[in-house]
Amino acid sequence: MEVNKIYCESNLETMARMPDNFIDLTITSPPYDNLRDYNSYFDFDNIAKELYRVTKEGGVVVWNVFDASINGSRTGTSLKQCLKFQEVGFNIHDYMIYEKNSIAFPSKNTSNKYTSIFEFVFILSKGIPKTTKLIIDKRNKYAGCSSYDGKVKEVAEFSPRTTIWKYNTSENDKTKHPAVMPEKMVSDLLWTWSNEGDLVYDCFMGSGTTAKMAHIYNRKWIGSEISKEYVNLANKRLKPYINQTSLF
Repeated sequence: MEVNKIYCESNLETMARMPDNFIDLTITSPPYDNLRDYNSYFDFDNIAKELYRVTKEGGVVVWNVFDASINGSRTGTSLKQCLKFQEVGFNIHDYMIYEKNSIAFPSKNTSNKYTSIFEFVFILSKGIPKTTKLIIDKRNKYAGCSSYDGKVKEVAEFSPRTTIWKYNTSENDKTKHPAVMPEKMVSDLLWTWSNEGDLVYDCFMGSGTTAKMAHIYNRKWIGSEISKEYVNLANKRLKPYINQTSLF
């Protein structure tokens, strides 16, 4: 099959043509509980099984999701999906919070819930991740006064990032897709869990952010997208980057 190509079909059809232990890293954001119209429906249980089969030993799946509220209760779908991934064989290596720095103004009629400003990012590994390059962020020079003796405690100027990742959503690519992953978030995920030349997959390619950033960072990529409208949208966005090559 070809790499650097979006397949306009269900991801199960695409993965059916992949051999076992094929993909180094998957970065994807599936439809969230029908919170938006993505022009698609998906069979989660079988997708989880196929992702496990096609992921290499030491490979990672990044699953960015959130839940709807129905009849006053969060569905918990994202948490159920995370546990299902564990059931099919993945390790829950880590989970992060994607914090949005901007949101739509909350409705005045919302009176019993705080305004939601985050999404889950589950890091699922097939065994121990073969690649982990932690991003190092600059910290304050001093942590502050100790609660015990009042002395200033000096800390390292730089240290690994926390598990809350904040991105400027207003900088997202302006496409007609209802939910575009921040390019900076995708590039940070690519850096942390893959190397140049690795093969990256997005089973819900949408507007093509994973493909664009994979190309920029010298990774090969494959995408699946069932909506022809979104495939056309992504291909237009990716036109300067696409160079189809045969992997086998």
